[in-house]
Order: sequence, then C-alpha cells, then structure tokens
Amino acid sequence: MTVQQSRTIERLVAGQATSDGAGVKLTRVLTQNLQHRLDPFLMLDAFGSDNPDDYIAGFPEHPHRGFETVSYMLSGRMRHRDSAGHEGLVTDGGVQWMTAARGVIHSEIPQQTEGRMEGFQLWLNLHSSEKMGAPWYRDIQATDLPKVTTDQGVQLTVIAGESHGTVGAVQREKTQPLYLDVHMPAGSTFSQPLPATHNAFIYVYRGEVQVGEKTVPAQRMAIFSNDAASDGVTINASADAKFLLIAGKPLKEPIVQYGPFVMNSQQEIYQALSDFRDGVLGAPSAA
Repeated sequence: MTVQQSRTIERLVAGQATSDGAGVKLTRVLTQNLQHRLDPFLMLDAFGSDNPDDYIAGFPEHPHRGFETVSYMLSGRMRHRDSAGHEGLVTDGGVQWMTAARGVIHSEIPQQTEGRMEGFQLWLNLHSSEKMGAPWYRDIQATDLPKVTTDQGVQLTVIAGESHGTVGAVQREKTQPLYLDVHMPAGSTFSQPLPATHNAFIYVYRGEVQVGEKTVPAQRMAIFSNDAASDGVTINASADAKFLLIAGKPLKEPIVQYGPFVMNSQQEIYQALSDFRDGVLGAPSAA
C-alpha cells in the first residue's frame, strides 16, 4: 500500500502512572486533556506486570454509559461479566469489544494468580445518536482476529478498520476506527493510508520506530499531525518493534465526562448519575 506523503509527528506523549479498579497498576497513555485532540478516542490505558499484586484484584463491578471499551490482551486471562447478560473470557491475543451505550454495569476479573498480565484498554466515543442505544458485546479470540503479513515481513493484527486488503474484526460507521497491532522486523517499512480528516496516533510497546526524522521510543505515544496534503503514514524500524496504530473520524461533538460516564451535556451526566443511583442504569429492563 503506497503512501505518497506521510504524516509527521506533532508530539510525543509519555503516559501517566496510575491505578484503577481495585488497585490495578497501569499507565494512562491517552489522558482526558487529549480527548478533543484525538476525538473520537477518550482514553488508552496500557498495563503489564509479572507481579500478581499489580493486577490480581481486577476491576470489580462498575458502570459505563455513552461510549465503547476495547480491551486487547497481549498475555493473560480476564473474565468479563455485565448486567446485559454477557459473559466472556479473553485470553492471550484476544479482544473484548463492549458498547456500553445507555448503560451497563460490568466487571473484569483476572483468571490467573501468577504469570504476566499485559494489554490495553481503549475508550471509543459514541455519536450522540448512539449514546442511549442498546448495549452490545463481542468476544474475539486471537484465532478469529484477521491477520496479514506484508511483503516486508510486517505482521498486522487488524482489530478494526482495514489494512493491506484485510478487513478488521469490527467496523463502526460513524467513528470509522482503525486499530492495528503492528509487529515490524528490523529494517522494514510499513505504510498505512489514512484519511486526512482522521485523528491518528501510535503507541510503541516494544522497541522503537522512526517516522520521518523523529524516533518514537518504547512506552511513548506519537500523535500524528493533521496535514491536509498527507494521505497516510510511513513508519520505519531499524530494530524489531511492536506498536498500536489507532485512527478514527472525529465526531466533533461536546465531550462531557464524569468518571465512567461520557455524554454530550452536564444534564445528561446528572441523568446518568441519577439512573445509576436509582438502579435503572444497567437494569435488565433497560438492557
């Protein structure tokens, strides 16, 4: 796939160490102050530890409304249960895609007491017309995720969108997300067409890559510039590297977040809090 003019790197971002759930240690890569710049994406967390104390308590029951969560597990086992009646186990290389929409209460609990737990959770916003729709959930095991190897030996897992003639596991009409896990061997080049209007970034989790004259080291997010003349991005790897490439069509709507609720107005947040307090959010009758 040829790219005539590659995007450049606007800035590099180091994530913030934090904890969530019942004390799970993680790095918040895409933070709240970047939500408008990287619209329609709201958050990206990276987690990885060999110490069970860092992850064993998991994420007990908690509510969501107004967006989608995409959990991608590099290694480990995590069980999902929610108030809409969905249950699934994501294992090495698998994905859980949950559309909270009008509301679910769910839990994500590790199913291991030792070994490495590593992966990512991405929050993808919903259009205002979809925020109060029905919740949806899909478990995608590693064997069911579309994969392709380029003529340069670059291995792609296509979680969402399309790359090198391979259509991803999930498509979304309004946000048009592209979500790739890219494994580059030393000396290879990778190009991905991107609509000029889409916001895009990479997160390098192994090795380092080069975009133009700039190097993106491990554990850094690189936000790509929005250049109307660019038709994609070209990435080079002088040594073996692995990264996520994520892009999407901005919704250009107000973003109002209060914890696990992301709506378009303060009044809708008040309603979400009220519904949760009254036991309506995530109730079977509303699912």
